Amino acid sequence: MPHASSKKKDLRQNMKRRAHNRTRKSAVKTAIKRVHVALEGGNAEEVKVAVSMAYKRIDKAAKTNTLHANTAARRKSLIARSAKAFL
Repeated sequence: MPHASSKKKDLRQNMKRRAHNRTRKSAVKTAIKRVHVALEGGNAEEVKVAVSMAYKRIDKAAKTNTLHANTAARRKSLIARSAKAFL
């Protein structure tokens, strides 16, 4: 445990940021899984909705620096390729 008051505050901030980042990363992973499920299901409308939601989550995570920009681009590219193969 830190002793200095500024370091105690840093610890509190880091814990909040970590929780926020974990929530965002989890949302990204869930959205990507939903895309894969929709692709397996075979419904084109579901795939479009799932891809759109996944893009939204990935962009939000990249915008807030939870994900690196190149990681976000790579994940979007993988989703686009798999969706294109389906559609």
